[in-house]
Amino acid sequence: MFGVFSKVYARVESAKNRLTSSFKSIFQGKKLDPNSIEQIEALLYSADIGVETVENIIAAVEVAYRNNPQMREGEVKEICEKVLLDALRGADRLAEALLKGAEWGEGASAGEGRGNSSTVPLVIALIGSNGSGKTTTAAKLAGFFTENGKSVIIGACDTFRAAANEQIKIWSERLHFDLVESQRGADPASVAFDTCQAAINRGRDVVILDTAGRLHNKSHLMGELMKLKRVVGKINPIFPQHLWLIADAHLGANTITSAQKFHGELGLTGMILTKLDGAGRGGAIVGIYQKLGIPVYFIGTGEGPVDLVPFVVEEYVHALVGV
Repeated sequence: MFGVFSKVYARVESAKNRLTSSFKSIFQGKKLDPNSIEQIEALLYSADIGVETVENIIAAVEVAYRNNPQMREGEVKEICEKVLLDALRGADRLAEALLKGAEWGEGASAGEGRGNSSTVPLVIALIGSNGSGKTTTAAKLAGFFTENGKSVIIGACDTFRAAANEQIKIWSERLHFDLVESQRGADPASVAFDTCQAAINRGRDVVILDTAGRLHNKSHLMGELMKLKRVVGKINPIFPQHLWLIADAHLGANTITSAQKFHGELGLTGMILTKLDGAGRGGAIVGIYQKLGIPVYFIGTGEGPVDLVPFVVEEYVHALVGV
């Protein structure tokens, strides 16, 4: 089902190559020493792995070094891999549950007299900052669900950005999913409501709400998201079942700051990390997960429909560290 894993994770190469070349530069074929431990610590911080995880890696390296002063590069990288696997335990393997309908809410009422179907769709609202790739990710998500036998409808709730409707419409024609849109400047919450209602009426499995990009420190923009959440909840109190942050891996620590604000205001249920092929930011997932405990559902590395895959810790860590 997830046969494109190897191709997508291979595109984390720039981050891996940066770490690999830096490790080689630090060791230069020699044994580990106290100075190289400090260099490794600085290298891991530059990869946005996060303070707690870096401290755990360095502590483990120092213990191993005391027991074996002959340590070399390969042994250090094995320690990195082990600590990263521990740090990310529980962060993945969630997309399979979505496909099985484990989070749909079957058996719940579709609303007080609203709609013609007793089917309760899975409603996912995508939120995040400007330029994080929400619209492209929404389309690729639709492609993922469609490929796995689910019917999808997208609500074009980004009613402010020029050409937003045109962009998602091109994707809908390409990937064959339903689309609900409105005029530019329309109320995003109204578009979201209409999309959820259309999903019930048409018996669709999945609703994806593509919202406008917004800065986390703008209260009126955050208020719009909270209104959207309230409005779709009037159709069914379980809507939306998911609020996912679309995070740009290039932004590093800034992504953690915005994620904290979105999570505090809205209660995020997960995230998708995009642009993970960027140099030096390959460890951003670790920092965010350690700080907030928000699971990662998918990662994205490119613009194509197959450049979004379910997040798998082992695949990611192996691609990043390259042991």
